[in-house]
Amino acid sequence: MSAGDLFIRLMKDDPSTVKGAETLILGEMLTLPQNFGNIFLGETFSSYISVHNDSNQVVKDILVKADLQTSSQRLNLSASNSAVSELKPECCIDDVIHHEVKEIGTHILVCAVSYTTQTGEKLYFRKFFKFQVLKPLDVKTKFYNAETDEVFLEAQIQNITTSPMFMEKVSLEPSMMYNVTELNNVSAGIESESTFGRMSYLQPLDTRQYLYCLKPKPEFAEKAGVIKGVTVIGKLDIVWKTNLGERGRLQTSQLQRMAPGYGDVRLSLELIPDTVSLEEPFDITCKITNCSERTMDLVLEMCNTRSVHWCGVSGRQLGKLSPSASLSIPLKLLSSVQGLQSISGLRLTDTFLKRTYEYDDIAQVCVVCPYTSPES
Repeated sequence: MSAGDLFIRLMKDDPSTVKGAETLILGEMLTLPQNFGNIFLGETFSSYISVHNDSNQVVKDILVKADLQTSSQRLNLSASNSAVSELKPECCIDDVIHHEVKEIGTHILVCAVSYTTQTGEKLYFRKFFKFQVLKPLDVKTKFYNAETDEVFLEAQIQNITTSPMFMEKVSLEPSMMYNVTELNNVSAGIESESTFGRMSYLQPLDTRQYLYCLKPKPEFAEKAGVIKGVTVIGKLDIVWKTNLGERGRLQTSQLQRMAPGYGDVRLSLELIPDTVSLEEPFDITCKITNCSERTMDLVLEMCNTRSVHWCGVSGRQLGKLSPSASLSIPLKLLSSVQGLQSISGLRLTDTFLKRTYEYDDIAQVCVVCPYTSPES
């Protein structure tokens, strides 16, 4: 007797095997085990449920119910809650259930069947199938505040499963205050290509960094300098596929950052060149914002440093500045030293309170010696 014939005979003699399963060479794979492994948060749990009449009698009023028990709730997944009038011998009632998994931890699928025999006896039985829902990704975020009102978000995404993932989409849905620009592509001619390549696979325990730039919308730009406390940035939307093509999706909760504190007066730069020539004047534009809740009367003083010299009259009266209001001031300066130089030495004095605010290391410029061709 061959091994195949022996296997078929054992299946026929096994009372726990579904009748006729030996012809499909699947055996106990046709029955759901008590614990059938893990599923990951964000994926869709699907199950095929079949109730088979193994007797030689017709049963009536068959009601099949499938519930999913989680740590916090019990969900009814049955497609229909109405009873089937009768079920003949060797016939089945089939149902396919789907559920997008939104909780981690232990889940129990509870399948309950009630029916009435020919003698009018009402019978009932249940089966329980347990599985674990695990966390597939570890997401960490970092915020960087630029000298302007732009905010840079770095998202570190790690695959903490034991299988590779195909990262189909990682995007940032900004809040109503911001417009977002993705910085995860490089231009290749007309088309742009992902910095991670065309085959975007994330291997087990690998981490990938995604970068986004958020800029306040025009209607919020004027208030960006005086926003205090926690601000909502947006949420990450992550879509992936596993080995067999199953799709999973996760959305983070709203990401929040602590808005930087600027004190009573904020000084920022609206215009500054990257590179300037040695001992040649260049222009910058400063923006002054009153972040306090009172009106200020400001005076601007410019103090020279060893390498940077201001051009113009110091002690300039800027006038009154109401709360949340801004003022743009063009200034001129020059550098007497080559290299990367820091712009420092601005002082703002509020004459009402006799309080002075000092601003050093406002920005940096690269100072180069202009090229002169030798005389022929």
